[in-house]
Amino acid sequence: MKNLMISMVTVVTMLMASQSQAGWFDWWKSSNSNSKTQHPIVLVPGIFAFDNIAGVDHFYKIPAALSAQGAEVHTARINAFDSSARRGARLIEQLLHIRVTSQRPNLKFNLMGHSQGGITARYVMNARPDLVASVTTMHTPHLGSPLADIVTGIAPQSSLQGMGFEAFANAVGDLLNLLSRNRIDDANVYSMLSEFNKPGAAKFSQDFPAGMPANYCGQGPGSVTIAGHTIRLYSWSGTSKFTTGIDLSDALFGITGIPFPEASDGVTGRCSSHFGQVLKDNYNMNHLDVTNQILGMVSLFEIKPETLFQNHANRLKNEGL
Repeated sequence: MKNLMISMVTVVTMLMASQSQAGWFDWWKSSNSNSKTQHPIVLVPGIFAFDNIAGVDHFYKIPAALSAQGAEVHTARINAFDSSARRGARLIEQLLHIRVTSQRPNLKFNLMGHSQGGITARYVMNARPDLVASVTTMHTPHLGSPLADIVTGIAPQSSLQGMGFEAFANAVGDLLNLLSRNRIDDANVYSMLSEFNKPGAAKFSQDFPAGMPANYCGQGPGSVTIAGHTIRLYSWSGTSKFTTGIDLSDALFGITGIPFPEASDGVTGRCSSHFGQVLKDNYNMNHLDVTNQILGMVSLFEIKPETLFQNHANRLKNEGL
């Protein structure tokens, strides 16, 4: 018995010592590379954009979940309120910076945009298709949102109400930019709103039609080729406003969802979310749930947002993206 115990201690000691030798026992480790896409994933926030404030991710715990499965993940640092073209220009600068600093001059990216982040990604794929391998839009109002029509109708920019609203909203946007160390451009809430009322959304899609369905509520093309670069296209969205009963966003989207003529997540209508290959358009999620906000309070009866992103990264991986 004594000799057996000495032998066991010796084996354990050897194993522990060998762990300091990189690679000796790698076969023992169970690695998960389900989200290890060929091209880096870039998460693009919508309005109220930030990457991280006080340790809280805009896409709450999602970058870590993707990284845990082998993905290279970046979160765009762009203006909280601005036009998608100006936000897109800043995103292009960041993508080029990643190319240079990583010494990968031909690198492409899988852009995943939430809400206005999806419109921003559409701008980038049209302006610099050489930078984009795929675009996925999530809860993005491609056809506009009634909320923007209401705000621009009640408080036109040149009116007294509009000037008051503009001053307040831009102050909030500038504060978000400051807290997230992203004070590059001043917030411009009306540049954002003018893209999401009916005329603005229609003009954007007229200028950048690639990926949009030919018919209302239809599927768009699964891929497009722009300037010789083929880009895969996907979208998904939800149609719930109340998902937990304790999340403050439930009450907010219960109110904002009232003007919608179709099922919505409180900001984006079901059909308005369609772009490229529609993966699903009726998740039990409100407009913030897909980003795992507020602080992970999402429906217990729906797929976890972290898992949803991981599954999509695995899809991109399997498509060679």
